[in-house]
Amino acid sequence: MNIIAIILMFGVIVFVHEFGHFLFARLCKVKVNEFAIGMGPAIAKWERKGTQYSLRALPIGGYCMMEGDIEDSDNPDAFNNKGIIQRLSVLFAGPFFNFVLAFLLSIIICHFYYIDPPTISQVIEGSAAEEAGLEAGDTIVKLNHTNIRTFREITLFRMTHDAEEPIAVVYERNGEEYETTVQLKYDEESDSYMFGIYCYSRAPESFVEELEYSVYEVRLQIISTVCSLKMLVTGQASKDDLMGPVGIGSMMSDVIDEAKEEASETGNALIVLLNIINFTVLISANVGVMNLLPIPALDGGRILFVLIEGIAGRPIPRDKEMIVNAIGFVLLMVLMVFVFFNDLGNVFG
Repeated sequence: MNIIAIILMFGVIVFVHEFGHFLFARLCKVKVNEFAIGMGPAIAKWERKGTQYSLRALPIGGYCMMEGDIEDSDNPDAFNNKGIIQRLSVLFAGPFFNFVLAFLLSIIICHFYYIDPPTISQVIEGSAAEEAGLEAGDTIVKLNHTNIRTFREITLFRMTHDAEEPIAVVYERNGEEYETTVQLKYDEESDSYMFGIYCYSRAPESFVEELEYSVYEVRLQIISTVCSLKMLVTGQASKDDLMGPVGIGSMMSDVIDEAKEEASETGNALIVLLNIINFTVLISANVGVMNLLPIPALDGGRILFVLIEGIAGRPIPRDKEMIVNAIGFVLLMVLMVFVFFNDLGNVFG
């Protein structure tokens, strides 16, 4: 069951990404040669309006093959002959659909599970928050001029913030905004620097609030991914923090097992499904962000080439673009191999 859930999760995320490219290619009247559901040998094929649709054996995503995508084509409906805005729309649609998927699934999480507004439920005695004058009932609005929407954003900020630096806090009390400064204090039990506050998690009060916090959920996952990348670049995170499909699958399997135990104790089987959905939100948002990185062979790298063309007023020679993309693809494959064996070491080591 765990393996099936993991395969379906990756499959849905990749399929939604490719469907975004496909849909916007259709809207921009770009000729799509093939749209495939799954990978590997074809189980079924059919053709409609010049596009071959195929259902393939391995349920791990799919692909959208456009005319003029890899090699130049004289067809006026080819991707390479479309305008800059149209090409940017098609390229951006894949990552955008990953964010849309994360948002739609977040609505389910918020509806059946909880939301975590940054309203303090308890201040620990002697903590940094108490010394700064924060009280139960206060709502954190900003940390160092960064807007805060959920309690987990406070946790993320604390984890990525230099503990030696004071934090400017804007909070709301009885409808009025106040400012204070918090100096994080070291906690021996958790071996980290803490604010010293707890916040309520509660059910949303309306469908509008569910939509609002679904947006915040996607925002949090995007910020988390960007912060993780920054930590890798700056050396705050090590290679063991890198994780590919094997590591993600192992972690998701652990999450499912824990959810099963909780479901057996509470008698609520919905917990397992909600945990799978929650994990899919995290990975889908990650895939969206990673594909927007300006790296050759990724959507972000191709978007960069189109933007350069728009600024320069002429396209980059296709042979040079293909060389850069080929180099980027090779480096990407090397990274994937490294991450794969790194995952094996972390999982089985």
